[in-house]
Amino acid sequence: MKHSSTQRFLALLGAAIFASFSVPTLARADVLGDLAGEFSGALESGSYGFALLIVFGAGLATALTPCVYPMIAITVSVFGAREAKSRFEGAMLSLAFVLGIAALFTPLGVISAMTGAGMGALNGNVWVMAGLSLLFVAMALSMFGLWDMNLPSSLQNKLAKVGGSGYKGAFLIGFVNGIIAAPCTGPVLAVLLGYVASTQDAGFGALSLFVYSLGLGVLFFVVGTFAVSLPKSGKWLDWVKSVFGIVMLVLAIYYVRSFLPLPRPEVRTTLWWAIPLALFIGGLAVGAIHLSFKYSPTSEKVRKGLGVAMSTAGALGLIFWLSALPAGAHIEWQTDYAAARARAESEGKPLLVDFGADWCLACNELEHEAMSDPRVVAEAQRFIPVRIDLSENEQDRWAILRDDYEQLGLPFVAIHHESGEVAHRVTGPVSADAFLEMLQSAE
Repeated sequence: MKHSSTQRFLALLGAAIFASFSVPTLARADVLGDLAGEFSGALESGSYGFALLIVFGAGLATALTPCVYPMIAITVSVFGAREAKSRFEGAMLSLAFVLGIAALFTPLGVISAMTGAGMGALNGNVWVMAGLSLLFVAMALSMFGLWDMNLPSSLQNKLAKVGGSGYKGAFLIGFVNGIIAAPCTGPVLAVLLGYVASTQDAGFGALSLFVYSLGLGVLFFVVGTFAVSLPKSGKWLDWVKSVFGIVMLVLAIYYVRSFLPLPRPEVRTTLWWAIPLALFIGGLAVGAIHLSFKYSPTSEKVRKGLGVAMSTAGALGLIFWLSALPAGAHIEWQTDYAAARARAESEGKPLLVDFGADWCLACNELEHEAMSDPRVVAEAQRFIPVRIDLSENEQDRWAILRDDYEQLGLPFVAIHHESGEVAHRVTGPVSADAFLEMLQSAE
């Protein structure tokens, strides 16, 4: 199991890209590290504000794509906010529109969270992950303009006319607006729902998708309430789509990283952030964002392709660097469960058993935040530590988790006394201090 507190960070839409639109921010490994650390800390402490702020930024980012942005003023006029008799009425009509968007997306968060356990098992299947990867590649190519992922125009026109004006009409138009914008909302939702599924928290899933809906609808609300004029559409909308496209390519490779012979560092080194950073910036300079595949000469298309490849490779390298542990912050895990248990019994030592998988976000959170703490690493030296990797969904390893510990899902860490009795069961992210106390209490 690779070490990746940034997996949660990446699965929440590449935070720095979607929340701030500052592509150079992604290239700065120190900023990404701080952001990932803050995000992990917020979730660990039960404060979801920062995570939800990122989700809101993702919704706002989606609103700035060619699928949504050019239609804002037209849509607001259709449900009557521009013709409202007062600012209050305009605000209420706009709010009804935004709630219509939320009515479409929020149930998806609940469904995704409630089916998360089943999705987790599928994530260990190479064919499932390969299928997801190909889907993200297709989405990325659409974002780059190589093909159009749109609903039929006749269906779009019918949906756009649903409801008419008034509060009911505004609500219904908001509901169908999410469907019309599917070519740009789809990629973002796919990543966000994948994250929500990993949490298996229906409440947080619903809240996440509701906040995403608010982000997507905020410009509609502002235009409908205050009758402001938005900047005209232009090349910058295609630049936003290119940013999304690069993120989709990064995710496509990231989802199948366990099945590809990709070089990844176990510990952080200077070269592992310097070279990817250079690749990322070089890709931007070559033309990853500002050039287009559409209506361009061959030379520009080649530059665009080279820039996208360089930026994608650089972004992956930075993510792998963030996924690695600091030097010296690594428990020397054994991999043979039966041998480790026998050794613990024969030597009279406590046993530390860690079940995890590459696709388990909470498992990686535990590894990167709690079990990489130098105090925890030092205390673990008196244990026989064994890690059981469930990344490839091998049934004999799942049987150990199910039969020996009566545990059906991940994450799971068992801390045994010297007698073999289980002293503590860890089934979610905990702080390094709490984990250290559990280890110290095992006798």
